[in-house]
Amino acid sequence: MKRKLVFMLVALCLTFLANAAGAEEKISGRVKSIDLETNAVVVTTYEGQEVTITISPEDTSTLNKLKEKRVREDDDVKVRYVVKDGKNVATYFRKPAGC
Repeated sequence: MKRKLVFMLVALCLTFLANAAGAEEKISGRVKSIDLETNAVVVTTYEGQEVTITISPEDTSTLNKLKEKRVREDDDVKVRYVVKDGKNVATYFRKPAGC
């Protein structure tokens, strides 16, 4: 019985630590604003929440899409991000495929 309890507590702790250590979040919504000076994009989710996403300087593909206006304000986007140093840093930033 004690082994089972210890095992369950260890599994719970590992799950918590995995989530706290940069679990990837996903959102879908509409671009509200783009700030190319700070590489920040505000996305309003379909549920109405505003989320500020930072595009890292290494993500030249996404930065080029923003600079070339292939992604603009009012475009629908799908975003995946991790929290690093208090910022939501994009790991995936795309317009959804469609017609």
